[in-house]
Amino acid sequence: MPLHFHRAVEQIGIWSASSADGFSFVVSYASRTGESLQGRPGFMATWRPLYANRPAIRIVGAPFKTFAEAEEACNSTLKVLRNVRTA
Repeated sequence: MPLHFHRAVEQIGIWSASSADGFSFVVSYASRTGESLQGRPGFMATWRPLYANRPAIRIVGAPFKTFAEAEEACNSTLKVLRNVRTA
């Protein structure tokens, strides 16, 4: 089942999603100017275990040019995490 992202912060570009099996994903938008996080332009995607007090891990390839690319990378990472967990 794919992740379903929702807008976590209205004023700036931050979306979040969590999986039923305990993983949290966040996509944030950064730009050099404007109403977003400041930084390298693009969509940053990260993940972490939902119920563990651990820092987020950047998804390989971030920042992405589009939200759709970031979302696809999150779903691909979730598949890998599920495979690792069941191995």
